[in-house]
Amino acid sequence: MVTNPRVVLIGPPGAGKTTVGQLIAQRLGLALLDTDALVVAREGRSIPEIFVDSGEEYFRDVERESVAFALRDAEAVVALGGGAILDERTRAELAGHTVVFLDVALRDASRRAGFDQGRPLLALNPRGQWLALMEYRRPIYESLARLQIDTNDRTPQEVADDLAARLAELGHVAAEPGDREVAPSEPS
Repeated sequence: MVTNPRVVLIGPPGAGKTTVGQLIAQRLGLALLDTDALVVAREGRSIPEIFVDSGEEYFRDVERESVAFALRDAEAVVALGGGAILDERTRAELAGHTVVFLDVALRDASRRAGFDQGRPLLALNPRGQWLALMEYRRPIYESLARLQIDTNDRTPQEVADDLAARLAELGHVAAEPGDREVAPSEPS
């Protein structure tokens, strides 16, 4: 019996975690748990509002609790907020999960994420801030990931197809759209 989320997606803003996560979740007939969405639902306000009204430390505490909740769900694809991996407890909780780092370059990230739209850590000089975040976070993303997928110059569907094929190689999920994962039977 599977007791972990099928896939946990990590990466910087603009990597496509939510979009690719939705495609993989649909393919598997599973829910997508987006930890940013969980934070917003819990708080009843946007992430920029949480940062302004309560500060980053408060946001990170709520984010950590949302990640812990999502990682307990056995029937989901989980997309983490870009900075969730900064918390040591979250990194420890990711052990044993199939973590996938969706990598992206600044050019594609800025086009996808709309750096001027509600990203508190990118508010001033968004491109410079994004590069600084990635310089610090890249080694963390890479150390946590079982798979790394380059999303540059690719559609979300192309990334999802690549991810599904690579997960199928691990015996983890269905490779073709419409296929459902069949849990391997236990040895007799």
